[in-house]
Amino acid sequence: MIHDGAGNEEKRERVSARDDAAPLKLEDFLPYRLNVVANLTSQALSRIYADRYGIGVPEWRVLVTLGQYGVMTGKQIGAHSHMHKTKVSRAVALLEERRLLARRVNRADLREAFLSLTAAGRAIYEDLAPTALAFAKRLSEVVEPADRAAFDRALKRLTERSAKLAAESIGAGSRKSEAATGGPASRVIAARGNREEDA
Repeated sequence: MIHDGAGNEEKRERVSARDDAAPLKLEDFLPYRLNVVANLTSQALSRIYADRYGIGVPEWRVLVTLGQYGVMTGKQIGAHSHMHKTKVSRAVALLEERRLLARRVNRADLREAFLSLTAAGRAIYEDLAPTALAFAKRLSEVVEPADRAAFDRALKRLTERSAKLAAESIGAGSRKSEAATGGPASRVIAARGNREEDA
């Protein structure tokens, strides 16, 4: 037993030494840390509206976006909520099936529709708003009042930089695909979009 204890201590020391020498540590990596915060926050908040109304994250985002803006197209909702068009479409279909959302054809473009909340959907939005705001207040209380303006500026700048990096990566990927296939990048992007929809 004494020998085993010494062996375990030696193993822990070797692991600690490797950790100290590691060039990249997951727990210190900013993108990972932001992702952890986002996931934990989403999980905690989603329990509120999932338990009360049986809706998921995509439906919640669509409902809140329409509650905020009144009338929008699916494309506009996707841009505002940072959701893929497939997720938006499925969320809209579910909310429409539950009569929480109404669809009106855009006569200027029959390919899209104007979406808005029904009276029932608006009631859910207004009921959830105070609870969501209270949740956000509890979350942000850990940041000192004197630091909140700086924290908001940092979040805004990180969001802007992330959007820029995402756009750059998409552009770089398109150029590589075009060079590899010898065809238009638009075909590659369209194929990629189709695969996402099939998944």
